[in-house]
Amino acid sequence: MYDLVNLISSWAIPVIIVFIPLYAAYRKVPVYESFVDGAKDGFDTAIRIIPHLVGMMVAISVFRASGAMDLFTGWLKPICEAIGLPTEVVPLAFLRPITGAGSLAFTTDLISQFGPDSLVGRIASTIQGSTDTTLYVITVYFGAIGIRKASYALKVGLISDAVGFIASVVICYLVFV
Repeated sequence: MYDLVNLISSWAIPVIIVFIPLYAAYRKVPVYESFVDGAKDGFDTAIRIIPHLVGMMVAISVFRASGAMDLFTGWLKPICEAIGLPTEVVPLAFLRPITGAGSLAFTTDLISQFGPDSLVGRIASTIQGSTDTTLYVITVYFGAIGIRKASYALKVGLISDAVGFIASVVICYLVFV
């Protein structure tokens, strides 16, 4: 069974890459022209979202460089210690909705410092996989299609991130402690 899964995994993407253009050609779809049109649309979209990305990156940099993140996590430290939450993972609750790369770098640092099999490493890894970059998604996708009123999506996304954070911590305590 394991060999079958490996064989399918090895051949799935190459088969799809070959099958789609062949099927499109069979259906008389101008494959190359369609590809070029899609690439042109993608480039236009990338140009439209650059201001949104720059604004978001500046805000993230200011938040972290100003010490606001450290101040806020320091303020939460007594509460975290009272409920048994490792304070080392608290910044992930704030970084993950904002930046995927920043939260991944932070998770990597935690795993390097505490080890992948430590409770902190396991919680950080679970948070990384259980939450999303809500502000990035709203900035990029909503900005790309011109949606200006994203307040409901923002609220739902941040609530989902909070639930994912809490569930990650609870599940890691139930499974690993």
